[in-house]
Amino acid sequence: MPRLHASAGFGALLALLLIIGFGAWRYDGFISEYNILTVLRYNSMFALVGLGMCFVIMTGGIDLSVGSVAALSSVVAAYLSPYGLIPGLLGGLAAGLAAGIINGFIISKMKILPFIATLATMLAASGVALLISNQQSVPASYDTNFMALGQGDFALYAPEWVNGEDAGFLGAVIRIFLGFPIPAWIAVFAYLLGSLILNRTAFGRHVLAVGGGEEASRLMGLPTDRTIFLVYVMSGFLAGMAGVILAAQFGAGQPIEGVGWELFAIASVVVGGTLLTGGKGSVGATLVGTLLLGILFTVLNFENGMGWISLSAYWQSVLRGAFLFVVVILQSRLTRSAATA
Repeated sequence: MPRLHASAGFGALLALLLIIGFGAWRYDGFISEYNILTVLRYNSMFALVGLGMCFVIMTGGIDLSVGSVAALSSVVAAYLSPYGLIPGLLGGLAAGLAAGIINGFIISKMKILPFIATLATMLAASGVALLISNQQSVPASYDTNFMALGQGDFALYAPEWVNGEDAGFLGAVIRIFLGFPIPAWIAVFAYLLGSLILNRTAFGRHVLAVGGGEEASRLMGLPTDRTIFLVYVMSGFLAGMAGVILAAQFGAGQPIEGVGWELFAIASVVVGGTLLTGGKGSVGATLVGTLLLGILFTVLNFENGMGWISLSAYWQSVLRGAFLFVVVILQSRLTRSAATA
């Protein structure tokens, strides 16, 4: 089974490099600074929900509510944005955290199946978002520093010598890192922390053990219910963070924007090699899966611009579903091959 996990992660990385190479060869401006930063800024939201989904799936569960929770959090954050960055951020995170706590409690304590529990939360969160927004976008405030969370970078805070003529190579490196979008830095920090938790803590080992066999973990005395509860809390919190970035990036809370995000998150996790049955997974490979899907659809947008094909957003959804279907089939066959080897 470890061979399956390693080969799937390597395959996703190889596919990512091939797509980037193809895009650089075929399209002008594909590897321009503007396009790279745009891809990183936009896909940071999907990276965050994908990270939460990764931990959930590694326990053998599923969280269908992440898209609706992100949409609800974006509306809450937009309403609080006139009071500044901190109230908007904390409000959106609180909405996501509340949804995660509800999911975790229902699944770990009431023993409701994750599919049913998170489906109910998805419907409830979507309904609340539409109710409090009056079924329309909620403008976020441009009069506070809230927008910096989604649209800003750290370049404005660079010391003067970095932009000077004598800055040299060191100055160039600093300018590149400071020019990265703030949402991308948030995602990078979240993934570094997630990797540390998974690979260096007892909680990470418990997550994999529960996914490998919940009853066996319980018999070994592991805190199974607490582990399951915490992964759903984590997923809700990260979906809330994605919702805050959504509101700050687009300048409004979007009550219906999260439709389909759960599928994108699941696809990112599966493409990265994490088993849908739980017990095996990788945080880094999930990030690769997110970038792979994001850049794949960037390629489709560039191809639309060349006029050779014309794919609407609906056809792109069809392709996304077909791609996920193919990946699941391949993973299933690899799992059988590994089991019989």
